[in-house]
Amino acid sequence: MIKLQIIGYLGKDAVQREAAGKTVLSFSVAHTERFKSQQGVPQERTTWVDCALWDRVNMAPYLTQGTQVYVEGTPVSDAYKNSAGEAIGQLRLRVYNVQLLNGRRHDDHSKAATAGILDDDLQEQPADDLPF
Repeated sequence: MIKLQIIGYLGKDAVQREAAGKTVLSFSVAHTERFKSQQGVPQERTTWVDCALWDRVNMAPYLTQGTQVYVEGTPVSDAYKNSAGEAIGQLRLRVYNVQLLNGRRHDDHSKAATAGILDDDLQEQPADDLPF
């Protein structure tokens, strides 16, 4: 099994839809890597990962634009040529674990009780305590 772990920010609110008789939440997570070129010029590169979270509808209100998340899942990559003939690669992730990492924990805990969300769904994980 291949497992991919990502910490990043949601680019927009999660979208809920039905597929194959099940509910899926779709969202994109961005991670920006900052580095210096060989000439010492600051650079940055952002990688977007399209994510699908199945049968966890109770997470939808918490997966909003700008939220920092830790996601874990099985990666799927696709390569194709667009209409201009350019090679395009896409990274997708079938998510089986998601944790909210930034600031809204206290507000969300009161909402969580009525939404039936498990505490594990709302756990914050300090940066120095990450699993990698």
